[in-house]
Amino acid sequence: MDNEQMDVSLPTKYDPNTIEKGRYDFWVQGKFFEAKDDASKEPYTVVIPPPNVTGRLHLGHAWDTTLQDIITRVKRMQGYDVLWLPGMDHAGIATQSKVEAKLKEQGKSRYDLGREGFLEQAWDWKEEYASFIRQQWEKLGLGLDYSRERFTLDDGLSKAVREVFVTLYEKGLIYRGEYIINWDPDTKTALSDIEVIYQEVQGHFYHMRYPLVDGSDHIEIATTRPETMLGDTAVAVHPDDERYQHLIGKKVKLPIVGREIEIVADDYVDMEFGSGAVKITPAHDPNDFEIGNRHNLERVLVMNEDGTMNERAGSYQGMDRFECRKRLIKDLQEEGVLFKIEEHMHSVGHSERSGAVVEPYLSTQWFVKMGPLADQAIELQGGEDKVNFIPDRFEKTYLGWMENIRDWCISRQLWWGHRIPAWYHKETGELYVGREEPKDLENWVQDNDVLDTWFSSALWPFSTMGWPDEESSDYNRYFPTGVLVTGYDIIFFWVSRMIFQSIEFTGRRPFEDVLIHGLVRDAEGRKMSKSLGNGVDPMDVIDKYGADSLRYFLSTSSTPGQDLRFMWDKVEATWNFANKIWNASRFALMNMGNITYDEINLEGEKSLADQWILTRLNETIEEVTKNIDKYEFGEAGRHLYNFIWDELCDWYIEMAKLPLYGEDEAKKQTTRSVLAYVLDHTMRMLHPFMPFITEEIWQALPTKGDSITIAQWPEGRADLHNEQASEEMKRLVSIIRSVRNIRAEVDTPMSKQIQLMIKASDEKVAAQLDTNRHYLERFCNPSDLIIDSTLQAPEKAMSAVITGAEIYLPLEGLIDIEEEIARLEKERKKWDDEVNLVQKKLSNEKFVNKAPEHIVQAEREKEQDYMEKRSKVEERIQELKS
Repeated sequence: MDNEQMDVSLPTKYDPNTIEKGRYDFWVQGKFFEAKDDASKEPYTVVIPPPNVTGRLHLGHAWDTTLQDIITRVKRMQGYDVLWLPGMDHAGIATQSKVEAKLKEQGKSRYDLGREGFLEQAWDWKEEYASFIRQQWEKLGLGLDYSRERFTLDDGLSKAVREVFVTLYEKGLIYRGEYIINWDPDTKTALSDIEVIYQEVQGHFYHMRYPLVDGSDHIEIATTRPETMLGDTAVAVHPDDERYQHLIGKKVKLPIVGREIEIVADDYVDMEFGSGAVKITPAHDPNDFEIGNRHNLERVLVMNEDGTMNERAGSYQGMDRFECRKRLIKDLQEEGVLFKIEEHMHSVGHSERSGAVVEPYLSTQWFVKMGPLADQAIELQGGEDKVNFIPDRFEKTYLGWMENIRDWCISRQLWWGHRIPAWYHKETGELYVGREEPKDLENWVQDNDVLDTWFSSALWPFSTMGWPDEESSDYNRYFPTGVLVTGYDIIFFWVSRMIFQSIEFTGRRPFEDVLIHGLVRDAEGRKMSKSLGNGVDPMDVIDKYGADSLRYFLSTSSTPGQDLRFMWDKVEATWNFANKIWNASRFALMNMGNITYDEINLEGEKSLADQWILTRLNETIEEVTKNIDKYEFGEAGRHLYNFIWDELCDWYIEMAKLPLYGEDEAKKQTTRSVLAYVLDHTMRMLHPFMPFITEEIWQALPTKGDSITIAQWPEGRADLHNEQASEEMKRLVSIIRSVRNIRAEVDTPMSKQIQLMIKASDEKVAAQLDTNRHYLERFCNPSDLIIDSTLQAPEKAMSAVITGAEIYLPLEGLIDIEEEIARLEKERKKWDDEVNLVQKKLSNEKFVNKAPEHIVQAEREKEQDYMEKRSKVEERIQELKS
């Protein structure tokens, strides 16, 4: 490209599918996206939030990755050694559920295949969907370094997971214990607290009487889950509750079951709630579990992992938990134990993955002791090396969760994932936890469970760089990372865990900034979902309008932290913007002649329009750079849009036609140089938002370099900044706009010549306007142009006042006064009729009293509007007649 004669033509029509096809291969094959490990450059790193290999990417992914692509493209152009590291997450429960569903369609289960056979199927699934995801990354134009792509089950990442698990275990921060956990009966696995979605559900309070064993009395309790009473091992009352002092230590007979259970006193019980007595089921409720520990109560588990009742449930064995509830209620009513059922709206936990009602369930699981880890993360936020949340309000959200965090249940009863590095001796039951498997492996059996997906993804910023091998060149050069871009919905799931794991294992924050965005919603503000049928596939949008239009819309239609509403018409408007850029660039290229990069010369005499557009370019570069640095992409996009559409296309290119179509070769060459320079720098600024169209145009321009992706980010030039020229051009534009507005007001077309009189505020302004009168003559089409600082205003004229000048268009040359009066009389008659019609409706009492208020109000607003319009027409008639 350098200094060579260019093929300066662009196709007549802007077709995004044509220009985007094959361009990504050019970038990837050119290795423009690969981090170079160049010591002369400052490193800048972003790790992609790894999408789950469960399906194709949605609009939220497109938004998230587009923002990252903008950041990394800008940094690359600013001279940083950029690493944008791609990868994907194995997504434990979600992927296993998908693979099991696929097997079910074939009439098989994972147990038919066995663990190894099932894992082969899961890996096949991963390869298929990883391929889909890469194709979508390509269509979006993401500048990823594929030479460093990672997967959370890669050998290197698995090594990091084992290192973290064993280290935390050796520190006493990972332990195994029997606790009440959130259990998903559908997927038969434990869930962490944040994998439970709470929904308000209409349920019931079931009020029962438990009889004392001695037959002297009874005690009343209430529950929302009557099926768990089969596992009751006590009834608890508050030690200070005078109503029950005489019953503490006595026993009641558990209805249906017949087991004798004790009445215990515990401070946990709320005396003011209900009867002040509560049933205690240590194996099926987290609070009851704690009470059970304090009183050394038996833990009776009455349910199986799949949500059916077990042998401890007696005659209800084998029933589904909700079927059991129905049967049990009937039996309790028949025994006279259940005496009242009360409607009760309450919050019920549902599995984020399967949607099943979560069961609090006694289970032996692995946990991370969160106190010390959370304390370190909280302390970090008080120092200079804190993680910066953008917007900063999300730091409060993050800290609030960290300050109230519970221990993290990390084991999952799945086959797909990182298997827990713990083994049990077949004979002695001894536990071994290690980075490597036991030497005499035949005597040991490995724990069947795998780790929570978030355990491995929490290590993503440094495990992907080669940690725990601290000699890794990537880890030493590219960690910590610059920014993490993610949605506010996974601050707890992922962001918090990356921070505390990074502090614990690297001693540093994982990223300097966290840029938080919201969710993509439909045009009505609803969350996109399959049930509503309002989802939009980003690939469909690209097929229709191109990746550039989708990217620009996504990146400029919201502010940090806010949700985004997807609207097809706004994407179409962005396509129109791209089309405008294409047509303007095509015109410029057709008129650049044979100019090469080295022939671009901005030193010669420049027109006012040249000086103005170069000044506005400087200002736009400053604003766009400043806003991108603040992650205010919407503001950056607004400045770009206004500069390109309003100033470059609508004004400068139109004004450039004067010298380009003229006879002065020196002026032509200067204009070509300015056009080439401005378009080059504009394409560079726009490139991170719209990479495909900008590369296509840039390749056709007289530029220097192999690709716009590695072109230098624009910088303002003080020698090309002229405030006075900018002010003069603003005045010219204001005059031209005023004349056009007046012509439109009196319906006088631009093709008709009119007299134009301009009274300048002083001689200096008059001289400036006179020097540039050729612009006024071209764009106002005057028959006679008078510019004078001592001008006397004509008697009958249309006028406008702008900064530094007054504009007069004498009526005689502008319109036929008698014809205009006749036209206005007709218009007044029209508004008279409209006013009479609406006033007649408003004088009708039946209408005013019976019509909805908003309808009546609308009619009153019409009346006001019509009267104002009639008044203006009447004023205009009087002006013309006077």
